[in-house]
Amino acid sequence: MNINKVAVWIAAVAVFSSAAGTARAQEEKKTTHQKVRTLTGCLQKDGDDYNLTTKSGGTWEVKSDAVKLAPHVGHTVTVTGVVSNAAMHGAKEDVKGEAKEHGVAKNSTEHGHMTVTNAKMVSDSCSN
Repeated sequence: MNINKVAVWIAAVAVFSSAAGTARAQEEKKTTHQKVRTLTGCLQKDGDDYNLTTKSGGTWEVKSDAVKLAPHVGHTVTVTGVVSNAAMHGAKEDVKGEAKEHGVAKNSTEHGHMTVTNAKMVSDSCSN
């Protein structure tokens, strides 16, 4: 009879621990998985395309109907916007992170697409 009680308690603790771990993982949504992001970097223009390069080397193709990006070319800016296909972007970045952990660091910087909803100039140049 005591063995049954111990088994029930062990099972209850295991279930509780698993549920708590799952809840914690869901609360800690990775930055790479967020739909709305804020990034700071150097804004450049290549033809009709705008690109933002972050300090960590990440590259973002940015566009906007709401914000005029042209006046900020060559500046360090902080932009907020909506990540295109955020779930897919997060999954792709997870794979890159796993590859990097296993010694495959080729092209492991973040790359994404964003529709900018707000931009603020940080510096009138891209130099550090």
